[in-house]
Amino acid sequence: MTKIILQGDNKCFVCGKKNPDGLQLDFIINREDESISTKFTPTKTYQGFVDIIHGGIISTVLDEAMVKLAFELGINAVTAKMETKFRKPVFSGENLKITGKIVKKDKKWIEAEALAYRDGEIVAEAKGLLIKV
Repeated sequence: MTKIILQGDNKCFVCGKKNPDGLQLDFIINREDESISTKFTPTKTYQGFVDIIHGGIISTVLDEAMVKLAFELGINAVTAKMETKFRKPVFSGENLKITGKIVKKDKKWIEAEALAYRDGEIVAEAKGLLIKV
């Protein structure tokens, strides 16, 4: 397999500050415990049904938490598989806290997980299998 070098250009849909159509989220990295967090308040722009945020947007932010964490830790990896569980609907204007962490690493794979909280309650969770590239 050809080695791929992942590079950011600040246009990422989730975190890119130069993407006017993106979410432009700020992430905090904790290198000691290999975790990441951000805050996200989705607007009606991202709804599926009236006032209910589309699950794809929530999944995208959870995916970003896992992959960005790996990237910030110096690991070139992309999502190979992701499973998302939605526990509660997320409504437009609600404040969410997103967290992510590395669960396991080996030579080829990384297992990670991410959670979305509203007022301390988990509203969505994801488990990801990232492949090193």
